[in-house]
This record gives sequence, C-alpha cells and structure tokens, in this order.
Amino acid sequence: LALVGLRLRIEGLERLPAGSCVLVANHSSYLDGVLMKAALPPRFGFVIKREATEMPVVGLLLRRVGSEFVDRHSAGGRQRDARRVMKRAGQGHSLVFFPEGTFDSVVGLKRFHVGAFVAAARSGVPLVPAVIHGARRSMPNGAIVPMPGTIRIEVLAAIEGAGREPDELREEARDAMLSRLGAPD
Repeated sequence: LALVGLRLRIEGLERLPAGSCVLVANHSSYLDGVLMKAALPPRFGFVIKREATEMPVVGLLLRRVGSEFVDRHSAGGRQRDARRVMKRAGQGHSLVFFPEGTFDSVVGLKRFHVGAFVAAARSGVPLVPAVIHGARRSMPNGAIVPMPGTIRIEVLAAIEGAGREPDELREEARDAMLSRLGAPD
C-alpha cells in the first residue's frame, strides 16, 4: 500500500471478538480485499465468488491467503459451499464477507446477499460490521492504478449471532454500516 501512496488508518480493532466471528464490509473497489487483509489479524479468511479463481494473478493470491470460494450460479454449488463455509466458521475460523457481492461506479450501499448472515446465525458466532472509507475515491471502478491518499477502515460493534435470524442480522448490520458510511442506501 505504501508503494502506491496509500495510507491505511484502522479504527476499532479492539471491537473484534477474541474467538471466531463473521465480519461484513462494504464493497466499492478492487482495493477492498487487500485493505481488509492488511487491516485484520491473520486468522481472518475471505469468502469470495468462485469466478475470482479464474483471474490470472488475483486467483492465485486469493487461494494463498486462505480464501473460501463460493459458487453463486448453481443451487447445488451454493448449498455445498454454504455448508463448507458454515462448518469453517463453526470450527473457530473468522470469515470476511462483502455482502453486496460486487461493486460498480454507482455510489451507495447495495442490497446484501444473505450468506454471511446465515453463517453467523447458524454458527452462533458474532457478526462484526465494518466500513471502508475512501477506497472508491482512491481506485474507482475501471481504474488500473490507485490514486494516493488515506483510506480508513472502521470496525463497528459486534452483533451477537446466536439465536438470531439471518434477515434480522442483515438489517441490523446494514443499518449500522449506513449510519457510518455517509452514502445512499
């Protein structure tokens, strides 16, 4: 990050539970995964769409950092991958999801897919919302090289996942993220 002129400020790491959790963050740039990998302790792995494995260098790097890949296009693949991800969360691994699933040049928080919230609820682990500020400005959709600047990651208060419904967790996390993000819904 320093080589391309990016400074990373991280706030709220003390809010991360000591044990496993599911962390959800907004997704507005290709930088988001790199930023979260740099900001979070090594115990966090990423849940990423399977298509990313086909990207020449990116796919290799994502596999090397312990990512879990999920098939979003076939019902059987989604179910199989969801079970594997929930099992991993239940075994004490912490997972990072970008529940919007994708990003584009339109500013605002997109609709959340339910996978992260199902994983937290069924595994009974805390759900931790986080907000990435400035990544879209530094590397907008279509840019090849990031623009220098400061990016801030804000880890918000954990939400207990045990005994909660996935849709309830999704709504609570989304509200918390929108309140800190300063972007349209």
